[in-house]
Amino acid sequence: MTREPRRPVVGIIGNMSLLNESYPVHAGGTMNSEAVAQVSGCLPLIIPSDPRFVCVNELLELCDGFLLTGGRPNVHPNEYGEEPTPAHGDFDRCRDAVTLPLIRACVERGQPFLGICRGFQEVNVAMGGTLYPEIRDLPGRMNHRMPPDGSLEEKFALRHPVRFTPGGVFARLFGAEEVMTNTLHGQGINRPGPRIVIEGHAPDGTPEAIYVKDAPGFTLSVQWHPEWNAAGDPVSRPLFTAFGAAAREWAARSGGRARSVA
Repeated sequence: MTREPRRPVVGIIGNMSLLNESYPVHAGGTMNSEAVAQVSGCLPLIIPSDPRFVCVNELLELCDGFLLTGGRPNVHPNEYGEEPTPAHGDFDRCRDAVTLPLIRACVERGQPFLGICRGFQEVNVAMGGTLYPEIRDLPGRMNHRMPPDGSLEEKFALRHPVRFTPGGVFARLFGAEEVMTNTLHGQGINRPGPRIVIEGHAPDGTPEAIYVKDAPGFTLSVQWHPEWNAAGDPVSRPLFTAFGAAAREWAARSGGRARSVA
């Protein structure tokens, strides 16, 4: 009997949540797993984002790539040298303690990751950048937050264009210099990290697409949510397809080491 080839393992960074408003869980949105499994062609594995349960070195050996998901809590401003204010919202210091060193290790090793929304912001902070606590409070900026009402389809609907650097990484990937995206975030990049290259902007100037300069691996990150309708959206699909190819390349280079941990 022919055995199916093993899929690369993608660690999906989970978020702390309360089930039935009382039972603590580490959770990941189903659409993240769908995008990883159906479009990237990888095995999705939800990671508890708490340093009491996982360590970066173990995750690097276990997984071939990482999906840095969105999440309601924000990166703590102490991580980029600022003091918290009410505008900064809620925090998850446990997730900070896992993802920020994980990103830096992946950049150094060339291990692929795809950053989404909070994950996009984590990449900037991990690489030495800072964040605005609330984009909509800045002069001339639009409200990028999720609409408070409506169905999921309405909340994740395409809401504004993103324009890319002509001839850049994202323009080549999408085959276009401008695409339509959804928007469901409150914070955004203030000062980019020294190696952060911003290649996509919303009409109000908000950074929307970045990568890490001179990184040996896949580091593309976006401020919108491409996991929504990833299989059918002409922007989401090539992004997750390229991420899956990078994870397969890493798995091939590592000689299946990630599967030998057990």
